[in-house]
Amino acid sequence: MSEIHGKKIYTCSIPVRWGDMDAYGHVNNALYMRYLEEARVQLLAELGAAMDGNGVDPVVINVGCTFLKPVTYPDTLRIDCYVADPGRSSFMTYYRLFSENDLETPVSEGYSKVVWMDHTTGRSVPLPDNIRMHLD
Repeated sequence: MSEIHGKKIYTCSIPVRWGDMDAYGHVNNALYMRYLEEARVQLLAELGAAMDGNGVDPVVINVGCTFLKPVTYPDTLRIDCYVADPGRSSFMTYYRLFSENDLETPVSEGYSKVVWMDHTTGRSVPLPDNIRMHLD
């Protein structure tokens, strides 16, 4: 388990679906990107981010995940979301995923870098004040 730095600002729960499993009988690793995406979208909505793709919205420029323990159906994942390293137009998000069967030992950890972008120009823009206030 790695050190997660940053400020924990959001937690959500996502049920594991039977179809999330693969031929090895555990959640397919590609599904973790969906779990991180759902947690990130919920987090951004909670922060008040617009996400309609028509104006100034957050985009992800990188994402990664480390798999620590297999997860099987039925289960529910708790995802703790952390923010760190706010810059002019971006910040890092870190995630720690837990099975409801063991809320002490993470099953996975992940990260993504979120950048605010003007979709009309395709260029990054400063983080909105209503977002930055949650990051500092």
